[in-house]
Amino acid sequence: MANNSKITSTLNIAETPDTLSMTQYARPSPAPARASRRQVAILGSVLLAVLLPTFMSLGLWQWRKAETKTRLQTELDARSHDAAVLMPASPVDAEALRYRRVILRGTFDTSRQFLLDNRLHQEQAGYHVITPLRIAGSDMHVLVNRGWLAAPANHQVIPVAEVPAGEVELTGIAVMPPSRFFNLMPQPASGWEAVWQNLDLERFRQSVSYPLQPVIIQLDPAAPGGFTRLWPRPDERADRHRSYALQWFGFAVSSLGIWGYFLVRRP
Repeated sequence: MANNSKITSTLNIAETPDTLSMTQYARPSPAPARASRRQVAILGSVLLAVLLPTFMSLGLWQWRKAETKTRLQTELDARSHDAAVLMPASPVDAEALRYRRVILRGTFDTSRQFLLDNRLHQEQAGYHVITPLRIAGSDMHVLVNRGWLAAPANHQVIPVAEVPAGEVELTGIAVMPPSRFFNLMPQPASGWEAVWQNLDLERFRQSVSYPLQPVIIQLDPAAPGGFTRLWPRPDERADRHRSYALQWFGFAVSSLGIWGYFLVRRP
């Protein structure tokens, strides 16, 4: 009995409050923290490997768009001030004629005039009037954009775009037709439509029997036989593209900074 009391007393003395407190509040092993940081570093590296190239690619894409528009505007400013050239009756090189001022002599083909839908001028909906012109002394034709025409309140009503009769002499700027566009609805495979969604040069070429030059002529504002002509500049919204590019580059730098912060911070 005495021995049992002595053992119990020894145990009670050993388990003092201070000992219990030290055991209860002992600092955990740092191994889990190191493991957690390692996982964060690995996950962050994988995420950064995906985000950083994506942000940089998007930034470079927007920057190149801005540079392309600026280059085209510089080309337009230079070429449009050169002496005007007479539109030849033989097929031309579209690149060589791009942004050159040209002189047109011939007669309009009213039977194949069409309107380009969804064209805005000062926030008002309307159409661009596209009329083929037969070059004098030949069967060669070229499409002439004669400007913007307001749309009626009832969009089902097609406005009348008067066409000058007889032989005319006009001046304008040769531009390349768009190569990429999006149609809101399927285009007819046959027949003639008075209203088109996009200026599809190949579609027009397939609908006529005569040869066609590979450029579009934007009629000069002072030339007769046209409508409202405030042609958009090639460098339109170039500054916006640069702004978007800087935002994507900023995302790339921020991603790199956040990843670096999680690597060096103390747990």
